[in-house]
Amino acid sequence: MSAYQHLHDDARTWIYQCNRELSDIEVEAIQQKGETFVRQWAAHGNDLQAAFFIKYHRFILLFADETHAAASGCSIDSSVHFIQRIEREYGIHLMDRMSLAYRSEDGIVTASMSAFEERIVAGKIHENTIVFNNLIQTKAGFMTRWEVPLKDSWHSRMLPVAG
Repeated sequence: MSAYQHLHDDARTWIYQCNRELSDIEVEAIQQKGETFVRQWAAHGNDLQAAFFIKYHRFILLFADETHAAASGCSIDSSVHFIQRIEREYGIHLMDRMSLAYRSEDGIVTASMSAFEERIVAGKIHENTIVFNNLIQTKAGFMTRWEVPLKDSWHSRMLPVAG
């Protein structure tokens, strides 16, 4: 059972999308660093329960269950600093909110928003293409609305209007 599964459905969730696929060695090392971070992070927030894991070698997920104690501004800042250290150490980008991820025949692909829109126009991405909605903010959202067809996500606003 993953560490986040015992957290409340309203647990606050942050999703950091990597600009490239991480190697198995990188995933293992970053996972260990993340687990160490959340143990220390939670200790500073009294009853703050947290979880960290990497999904599909592409997404770093951080959860904070705030049902007993809220994540303070300082604790959120420390999580951002942790993510920035990971970026520097591994030469990756995790905080680019203008990059979108979707599934293709080649696996998970990331593209700039403009390239994503161009691929829609070219018919390479369509309403049933699975996209990753990294804007979700809760564990429940992660479980139900993170990996969905484009037509069911905020990305649908990029689809051409039928006329």
